[in-house]
Amino acid sequence: MQSSTSATPASKASPDARLTARLLFSTTVAALGGLLFGFDTAVISGATDWLQRVFVLTPTTLGVTVTSALVGTVIGSIVVGRPADALGRRAVLFVLAVLYFASGLGCALAWGWWPFMIFRFIGGLAVGGASVVSPMYIAEISPARYRGRLVAITQFNIVLGILLAYLSDYVISTLNLGNAEGRWMFGVMAAPAAAFFLLLLFIPRSPRWLVAHGKTQEARNVLQECGANKARLDGEIDEIRASLDLAHQRLEEPFFCRKYRKPILLAVAIAAFNQLSGINALLYYMAHIFEMAGAASHSAYLQSVIVGFTNLVFTMAALAIIDHFGRRRLMLVGSVGYILSLSAASYAFYTHTGGSLLLVSLLVFIASHAFGQGAVIWVFIGEIFPNRVRARGQALGTFTHWMMNALITLLFPVVAANSSGDPFAIFACCMVGQLLWVIFIMPETKRVSLEQIQKQLGIE
Repeated sequence: MQSSTSATPASKASPDARLTARLLFSTTVAALGGLLFGFDTAVISGATDWLQRVFVLTPTTLGVTVTSALVGTVIGSIVVGRPADALGRRAVLFVLAVLYFASGLGCALAWGWWPFMIFRFIGGLAVGGASVVSPMYIAEISPARYRGRLVAITQFNIVLGILLAYLSDYVISTLNLGNAEGRWMFGVMAAPAAAFFLLLLFIPRSPRWLVAHGKTQEARNVLQECGANKARLDGEIDEIRASLDLAHQRLEEPFFCRKYRKPILLAVAIAAFNQLSGINALLYYMAHIFEMAGAASHSAYLQSVIVGFTNLVFTMAALAIIDHFGRRRLMLVGSVGYILSLSAASYAFYTHTGGSLLLVSLLVFIASHAFGQGAVIWVFIGEIFPNRVRARGQALGTFTHWMMNALITLLFPVVAANSSGDPFAIFACCMVGQLLWVIFIMPETKRVSLEQIQKQLGIE
């Protein structure tokens, strides 16, 4: 028996390799919720002109149509917590897959404006739920040494989903489908949603949820399958039990109080500035923006693909260096890039130069976002709140993010209808405000322990 436990390095490595493969498979499947999140968010960009034509929309009703999904997103992100605790993370992911499928198919077959709005709202529920449950599930199956990198796969998949949506819209636009074109753009999402549902059958339930519901042996098996050290399994189970007890105690502590004022204001500010850059409004209306600048429909779709690819590349670059470069530096670079690119885009519309200048300015804009706010926002919000209220702090940041998103998306086509350059000028002014906030208020959290951050913010 002694010799079997002190095995050769090769025999020790093989279980880890097998377990790592199991962990990566489960992570990849759960992160498909993020990919569908990104796809559902951006796919409407290629269909705005189709929506206006088929449903006879004004700029105001177009804004309402695009915003319908965001209302679902806000509600989904708020209400998904209780079902995830009661039914389990994996069970809720099954439900989200069904909602994605129903939304894609329903939007494709919608027989009127109101049915279309309802199915987009259903898709929004799935997006809001996935933004919470996918990273939650991945964090709970991951050993501590892999957790950060594995959870980051969700963010990568969201950006990849946005690129795939633009690419899908571009390919469909080349098929000359006439009035059916927009229906195919939305309907194509049903295929990956169905694949997501089927793949979920092959991943385990969350060990944290299993322990909370008295299924300790199954939790032990899942932890072992996902790379946990055999010798520490009982210790990990005890840690999960202790964290569950602590979570119950945290609920008794008030959140909106003087003690947490600084992190609350920081979280609200960074989440609000994230949307005041105009990032999501531009993602939703990307092809429409290029067409406003005079690009042909086919060219507008291709330019959207280029923007989506730039987003993916710079997101990967930022995630690779964020722990070395620092949060404030990334935000400073991103803020300057925002101001220059948005000012150039506004100038392109005001002077009717459009074309190449607009494309270059939007590429710089999306690179600035991916390298700055896009990479920093959720890391920063997760760091500035103490352990005992971190979940509520992240919920506040998420709520602020989606509410500002809905408001700006609703107003964008109305403001742009007056003058195409106005929204970009407004966003540029807001980013001057962000730059000043970063310089004078935002603390640096790079390589600072969570306990030390707490002290810096005056939290006892």
